[in-house]
Amino acid sequence: MKHYDIAIIGAGPAGQISAIAMARGGRRVALIGPQPDGSDRRTTALMHQSLEMMERLGLWNELRTKAAALSTMQIIDGTKRLLRAPTVAFRSAEIDLPAFGFNIPNAALVTALSQAVATEPLIERFSVAAGSIEIAEDLVTIRLPNDEILTADFVIGADGRQSKTRDSAGVGVKTWSYPQTAVVLNFAHTLPHQNTSTEFHTESGPFTQVPLPGMRSSLVWVVAPAEAERLIELDPARLSGEVESRMQSLLGKVTVEDGVQAWPLSGMTANHYGRGRAAFIGEAGHAFPPIGAQGLNLSLRDIAALEDILIDRRGDQITSSAGDRFDRKRRLDISSRTVSVDLLNRSLLSGLLPVQMMRAAGLQVLASFAPLRNLVMQEGVAPGRGLKSLPQVLREKIRR
Repeated sequence: MKHYDIAIIGAGPAGQISAIAMARGGRRVALIGPQPDGSDRRTTALMHQSLEMMERLGLWNELRTKAAALSTMQIIDGTKRLLRAPTVAFRSAEIDLPAFGFNIPNAALVTALSQAVATEPLIERFSVAAGSIEIAEDLVTIRLPNDEILTADFVIGADGRQSKTRDSAGVGVKTWSYPQTAVVLNFAHTLPHQNTSTEFHTESGPFTQVPLPGMRSSLVWVVAPAEAERLIELDPARLSGEVESRMQSLLGKVTVEDGVQAWPLSGMTANHYGRGRAAFIGEAGHAFPPIGAQGLNLSLRDIAALEDILIDRRGDQITSSAGDRFDRKRRLDISSRTVSVDLLNRSLLSGLLPVQMMRAAGLQVLASFAPLRNLVMQEGVAPGRGLKSLPQVLREKIRR
């Protein structure tokens, strides 16, 4: 029977990064989960705070050449409603950053992380799904499909929405669904993107183009399920034409690449993000629509919180209350992000005039009042940073 300081269930990006972080902190780690198959065509936008963490862990240099900078992020009202919001552009130079973050293909991200895991001496890799997980007050016991038994002082569940780790800890979830499906694809274009990401707000949800290296971009197009079925059945030439039309030809002629995928949208949050000797990160703890580049960035903040709790340079054992400490530490951030993304998405779907007025008015304020826009940008790249600037923003508003 092998014993570890920490067992991590799930080997996607969140699981692999948490394994590397815990091992670099001196903990012996078992990483348990099938190897990702690399078929995910989606991309991940890692914001400035997340990139600082990736660089600290020695993971960023390998990925830099495969990523595209996000220097400008603009929102365009693409609806045909009576009340339309003004275009708002957020530029990283306004808050003294060369870029808000970088956009990375998920396949490249997983490959680089797998290579880093393989070279980390304190990580032992088990490329199988956990058979059973027993979380007791003093120990975590994991049985593998071949009946091998592992024990650990703590378990991190990074095993997705149907998390066996979370279920084993007796933690329930709250779920909800949206009448939307995200069509995900990559495309080439004839005009340079100039490191600008454009999000069109439409009646069915956001249509978000994000730069990739060279003359390429990724796209998340949120539509009604029936429309998603129609789009993915189109031949490449017709789909390219529809993407170009929806983008108002901002990037010239569009050529959609192979591998178009569709993902139904739903939301989920765990009733607790940690309990006893367990914590639930990534989509084991929280999941919501692909709006505002929150997914993996929120997971990395989960991992940073676990570093604070689980890594002890004195070599002390992990306590039985570590999961409860993690739950308290992460609750406000996760709850606030979940609510804000949900409200924004529902505001796009609403046909109520007061809701449209509030959304348009909010974007008008951001477009015209630079200090508030800067606060929003700072909060986006490093949660908490913008709130520290709030008193100064209010004083400037009063002076005006």
